[in-house]
Amino acid sequence: MKKTCFLLLLMSLLGLLPSEAQIRGKNIKVTVVPDHQDWNYEVGQTAQFKVSVTKSSTLLDNVTIDYEAGPEMYPEVEKKGVVLKDGTMTWKGKMSKPGFYRLTVTAHVGGKDYKGSCTAAFSPEKLKPTTVEPEDFDQFWAKTLEEARWTALMPQRELLPERSNEEVNVYQVSFQNIRWGSRTYGILSVPTKPGKYPALLRVPGAGVRPYSGDTYTAPGKAIVLEIGIHGVDVTHPQRFYDDLMQGALNCYWDFGMDNRDRSYYKRVVVGCVRSVDYIASLPEWDGKTIGVTGASQGGFLSYATAALDKRITFVAAVHPALCDHTASLKGIACGWPHYFYKMTNEELKAKSDMVETSRYYDGVNFVRRIKCPTWVSFGYNDDVVPPTTAYATYNTLTCPKTLSIYQQTSHFWYQEQWDEWQQWMKKQMNVE
Repeated sequence: MKKTCFLLLLMSLLGLLPSEAQIRGKNIKVTVVPDHQDWNYEVGQTAQFKVSVTKSSTLLDNVTIDYEAGPEMYPEVEKKGVVLKDGTMTWKGKMSKPGFYRLTVTAHVGGKDYKGSCTAAFSPEKLKPTTVEPEDFDQFWAKTLEEARWTALMPQRELLPERSNEEVNVYQVSFQNIRWGSRTYGILSVPTKPGKYPALLRVPGAGVRPYSGDTYTAPGKAIVLEIGIHGVDVTHPQRFYDDLMQGALNCYWDFGMDNRDRSYYKRVVVGCVRSVDYIASLPEWDGKTIGVTGASQGGFLSYATAALDKRITFVAAVHPALCDHTASLKGIACGWPHYFYKMTNEELKAKSDMVETSRYYDGVNFVRRIKCPTWVSFGYNDDVVPPTTAYATYNTLTCPKTLSIYQQTSHFWYQEQWDEWQQWMKKQMNVE
């Protein structure tokens, strides 16, 4: 968990690098490619990977590498200090059951490490999740939402003129969440032209950060509410949120996970549904269309919101986290935040309450209840949200669904992926 927290802080800090530095990519690259163009294989087939270590796009001689290979998160082969005379090597791998096989190569050049990966899919359309659905899953969430709605929204709105323009008025808003005094904060963008509009709810990935609002998806054509989940104002300087991330909210995803009523995510999920309540209360909403979208943690929250609120008319989830937590109990790649990964039997016995609680906050158990059109996208090389979990969860969806794979992506976006995502959502809102 400490490693996960550090990585999130590092990603946040990297986002603060000055744009004028113009650092783009690396001169030394480790490329790993499969012999199937779509990276897909049938169980029992053999995937062949070609590794190339280059400098200035030419092969690097006598380079030392380490590599590991096998099912993702559970490599079966690990080698260190291998010298590639001509900068290349080949590797073969296969699987006897559906899943993802990953070859990761790390080259050591000039005292620095350079990594490349390739993850082949073996009959991924046959993957099934492992999580067990609690018998009272629906009752738990119905009661939770009923009790939360005993508290009036009592919304507040403050215009942010510096973020507004001729097409869109931008506000910081807040409204009550799960109990009196517990508020959800967000940035609301509303077309300036009087009328009725479709709406989009943006739910966040993991971490603690400010939000600027969405004035780019369909400016002047749709209402967009982008929320934070931590119950704090979302317009402070970044330092404020960094301090929270390393202080009171450090590894918040672990908080209360031994009890379904104390889980940090209970308030978070309720806040997403109450955000739909807030959107539905706006006089500018057209009364018909509300979509929800998010990436990573936001992918899970998108699933949960659509499952619990039938007013949601479409879902767009990118590399969705918090799915199939218990897969690691069977030696299979599990969803972030990898609650039970590599735990000993003794540790698991001590975490039995956490295992049970996780089922109420597992994306798999939410997607079973989604009925509206759903678009899902992720990458095979993702080492934060394993494609094993993303694909197994996608297979569980029974609604109209679309899968868009960008095989080479890790836990990031390609521009083409971003553009496709935006275009699909605009089509759902009929604002193309």
